[in-house]
Formats: sequence, C-alpha cells, structure tokens
Amino acid sequence: MRGVSWLKVKKNKYDIAMEIVCLILLFGVLIYLLINWNNIPDQIPGHYNAMGEVDRMGSKKELLVLPVISWLMYLGMTIIGHFPQVWNTGVKVTEENKEGVYRILKNMLNTLKLIMVAVFVYLTVNSSQAISLSVWFLPVFLIVMFGSLIYFIIKLVKVK
Repeated sequence: MRGVSWLKVKKNKYDIAMEIVCLILLFGVLIYLLINWNNIPDQIPGHYNAMGEVDRMGSKKELLVLPVISWLMYLGMTIIGHFPQVWNTGVKVTEENKEGVYRILKNMLNTLKLIMVAVFVYLTVNSSQAISLSVWFLPVFLIVMFGSLIYFIIKLVKVK
C-alpha cells in the first residue's frame, strides 16, 4: 500500500444502524439471561450437530460463554473497523479508489458483525430453552454469511 495515504472511513447511516442493532442484540441477550436465569434448566444444549440436533449437554453456566464470545468478537471487529489501511482488500488500493474500497469493506465488516452477533444471540436463547436448532439453521446461516461475502466481493471487484 505504498503511496496511498491513510484514510479514516467516516461513519454513515448504515454504520450507525448496524451498531445500534448489534448493541440492542448484545445487551438484549444479557437482559434476557438475567431475567430468565432461574427458569433456565440446569442442563442445556452445549453443542449441536449439522442437523441442529443436540449432541452434548452442559451446565447452564456454559450459556455465559456465548455472550462473552459475541462481545469479544463484536469489540474486535469494531476495533478492526477503525483501521481500514490494515485490511487485506483483495484489490489494488489507489488514491482514486480508496474511499470506495474502504467503504465497501466497512459495510461488509459491519454486515458480518451483525450476522455474527445475531447468530450468537439466537444460539444463546435457543440453548437457554434446551431445544434443538431448526434443521434450516446451518443452511440459512451459511447462505446469509457467504451470500453477504459474495455480494461485497463483487462490489469490491467492480470498484476501479
């Protein structure tokens, strides 16, 4: 990236909306667990197989791991979002295209962050109810995740 000056990607409405939704989900699942803790069974699903069936049971204390992981991933992705110059863009970044490239990548990062948070919230709530996942969970998750990646990669490649 020699020759390309650093750029701070300014927040836009999409960034703000993604942050608000992520934070609502992150705080919401904590409040949900706090309110419902006494009603959560002592044994909850600790792991699911590809069909969404429970293949390991665990203590309800394990539910606390999911929000911790989701907060750590959220914070990590948020910090990374402030340093677009260190991102591996997959395209040549020039003075002329850097704003467009970084905006697309920031939108991709925020979208993936929301998907990740939503999945962890869903898993936490689902596990707290001690039920199997829908057989559609994994295919839908993969389609949404890779569909988003493909969409943003196509946009990125089109930036000149």
